Amino acid sequence: MTKTTAAPTPADFAHVRDWVFDLDNTLYPHHIDLFAQIDRNMTAYVSALLQLEPVEAKKLQKQYYLEHGTTLQGLMIHHKVDPNDFLEKAHAIDYSPLLPHPELGDAIKALPGRKFIFTNGSVSHAETAARALGILDNFDDIFDIVAADFVPKPASATYDKFMGLHRVDTAHAAMFEDLPRNLTVPKTLGMRTVLLVPQNLEHAFERWEIAGEDDNHIDYVTSDLTGFLKQLV
Repeated sequence: MTKTTAAPTPADFAHVRDWVFDLDNTLYPHHIDLFAQIDRNMTAYVSALLQLEPVEAKKLQKQYYLEHGTTLQGLMIHHKVDPNDFLEKAHAIDYSPLLPHPELGDAIKALPGRKFIFTNGSVSHAETAARALGILDNFDDIFDIVAADFVPKPASATYDKFMGLHRVDTAHAAMFEDLPRNLTVPKTLGMRTVLLVPQNLEHAFERWEIAGEDDNHIDYVTSDLTGFLKQLV
């Protein structure tokens, strides 16, 4: 892994004018584990839809996630589900573990240029989470799975759609993500890439989600987004 221990400097990001952030496990720490609630809701959805036992439903859910980028994409391809119904049920969660994080808000606000949330979730989910963190007003826009025509990251067409919509010059942009595979396209496009990891890697959901030593598309790795951003200005 390149630069896992290298601290960023303002000069490393002086060219950046568009800052793109994933939402879940990126703008809030992995240990908050909101996704565990979403995960249970998705398993329940698959179980009810296909009349599967929970263990089998979860296995299929994870298979679709791995093969298609999201469980939803797999369900749309193989079972023609209503994506809006799925998103509503998947995101019916308790957001109370998210507490206001003014220090993070200040760090994002201090970044020069535009800031975006780019998520495989919904706008509603992103707005609720970012509002709970007290950082929503610091973003120029949210690009969600609906705007992506339900084609999730890491599909290159989805990045192209986001970049085109907002006229992002990728040579002057940075992306922050918690999944290594979702940074491959941004790096190819010339963006600075930052991977957010749990403080304890054993808390990662899937072993394949953890970056390896050959992931040269990742420029920086950090477990502290606020601390990282504060070093850039």
